[in-house]
Amino acid sequence: MRFTLRLKMIALMTLLIFGVFSIFVVFLNQFISNIIEDQVGKRALNLAHSISYMPEIKEAFHLEDPSSVIQAIVNPIKETTGAEFIVVGDSQGIRYSHPNPSRIGEKMVGGDNDRALLFGQSYVSKKSGTLGLSIRGKAPIYSDGEIVGVVSVGYLNENVQNIITNQSKSIWYTLGIVLLIGIIGAIVISSYIKRVLFHLEPEEISYLYLQNEAILQSTHEGIIAIDNRGIIQATNSAAKQIISRDKGQEDYFGASIQEVIPGFHSFGEKFNDREMVLGENIVLVNQTPLYSDNSITGAVFTFRKKSELQMMTEELSRIKQYANAQRALTHEHSNKLHIILGLLIHNKLPEAIEFIKKENNLQSKRVKFLTEKVSDPLIHALLQGKFNQAQELGITLSIQPDSHLDFHFNENQKDAILTALGNVIENAFDEVRESKDRKKEVSIFFSDLGDDVIFEIEDSGNGIRDQDYPHLFEQGFSTKKGQHRGTGLALSRQVLQEIGGEIYLEEGDLGGACFIISIPKDMRG
Repeated sequence: MRFTLRLKMIALMTLLIFGVFSIFVVFLNQFISNIIEDQVGKRALNLAHSISYMPEIKEAFHLEDPSSVIQAIVNPIKETTGAEFIVVGDSQGIRYSHPNPSRIGEKMVGGDNDRALLFGQSYVSKKSGTLGLSIRGKAPIYSDGEIVGVVSVGYLNENVQNIITNQSKSIWYTLGIVLLIGIIGAIVISSYIKRVLFHLEPEEISYLYLQNEAILQSTHEGIIAIDNRGIIQATNSAAKQIISRDKGQEDYFGASIQEVIPGFHSFGEKFNDREMVLGENIVLVNQTPLYSDNSITGAVFTFRKKSELQMMTEELSRIKQYANAQRALTHEHSNKLHIILGLLIHNKLPEAIEFIKKENNLQSKRVKFLTEKVSDPLIHALLQGKFNQAQELGITLSIQPDSHLDFHFNENQKDAILTALGNVIENAFDEVRESKDRKKEVSIFFSDLGDDVIFEIEDSGNGIRDQDYPHLFEQGFSTKKGQHRGTGLALSRQVLQEIGGEIYLEEGDLGGACFIISIPKDMRG
C-alpha cells in the first residue's frame, strides 16, 4: 500500500495527538492517585485524632479490661466512616480493638508506632498489616499528660486503588473522544492541504521545484517574480547579470521592484516588448500579472538585452521609420492627387499644371537640399520621412541652411544616431502639437565641423520646467500624460553614451526646448 501525503499526515497527526495526550493522561492519573491517597490519609488521620481525644477511650485505659469498652466504641465508628480497621493499642503496642476480635491482645503489626508512642507525633504511614497493605492515620492517646496508647485508622490500599481506577476510566474515555476528534481534524486538515497543493505528493512537488528551478536558471531571458506588494520573490541568473553591476552576484530577493525597474507603477497591466533601461543595459521588458481566485497575487517580468536582439531591432526600427515615411508620403501624395483631380474636373488645366510644377519644384529642392547636406542615406531617409510626417501633422519642419553632414559613421554610431534623432524629433512633434497658442515649428541643425558631430533640435512648444530638468532623462519620467511614456529620452541617452556621445538640453530660439546631440568623431563605437 502506497502511503500518500494525506495518509501520512493523518497518521502523524493522530500519533502526535495520542502521544501528547497519553503523556498527559499518565501524569494526570499519577496526580489523581497522589491526591486520593493524600485525601484518604488525611481522613484516616482526622478520624484517629478524633478517637484519641474521646474521654471514653482515655478512661478505658484505667480499667482492668480496656478492650471490652474500646472495641464497643470503635466498631460503630468503623462501620459509619467506612474505615477498614480502627485499632487501639497501649503504650507497648498491644491491641485493645481490632476488626477481627481474635487478634485483640496481640501486638500491633507494621512497626510504625514509634513516632506516636515515643515522640507523640500524629502522622500518615503506608504499611502492611494483618489485613494487607494499608494507608494508616496514627495519633497518640494522652491521659494525665502521658502517652498511654495509640490509635491506628486504616484504609486498605487495594480499595484505594479501586477508587483511583474508577476515577481514571473517565480520563481514558476522554482520551478516546479526543483521539477521535483529532483523527477527524487530521482528515479535514490533510484534505485542505492536499487541495491547496493541487493534490500533488511531496515527491512530485520536489520534482516540479527542481524542474522549474532548472528551467528558470537555464533561460537566457531575465526573469523576475514579485508578490502583490511589489517585493521580489525570485530572480534567475540571467536577470542578475543584466541588472547587476557586479557580474550578477547581487541578491535581489526581498527588494522592491521599484529599485530594479525605475518608473514601475502597477503590476495589474500586461505589456510586451517595452523598451527600458535596467542597470547599464537597454532591455525589452514583458510583464504578465498573476491571478488567484480572480485577484492579483503578483507579476512576472521577463526581459532581454536589446543588444542580443540588435539586428532584428534595427531592422524593425528602420522598417517602422520607412513605413511612417511612406505612410506620410502616401497621404500627402493622395491629397495632392485629389487637388489635381479637382482642378481637372473643373477644366482648370493651367492651374493644375502650375500646381504640379510648384510641388515638383518643392520636392526637388527638398531632396536636392538633403542630398547635398547629408551624405548618409539612412539619416537622409529619416529626415525625409520626418518632413512628410510634419507636413501631414500641420507642423513646419525646417533645416538650417548652413547645416552640413559629410562624416561617415560606423554601424554603432549610425544606429545610435537614428534612435536618438528619431526619438527627439518625435518628442518635438508631440510638444508643438499640444501647443495651441504658438506656431507649430520644429527646427533642425547639424554640423560635423570640429571634433564632434552636433545635432540641434528645437521646437516652439512650452519648454521644460526647471523642476523637471533633473529627471528629464530618467527611465519612466515624462512631462506628457498617458501610459507608455518616459522611455524615449532615457533610451536616447543610453545609446549615445555607449558610443561616447551625449544629449543635453538648452534654451531654444523658438521659445521651447532645444536638445543638443553630440557625438565625438574619434569614438568608433
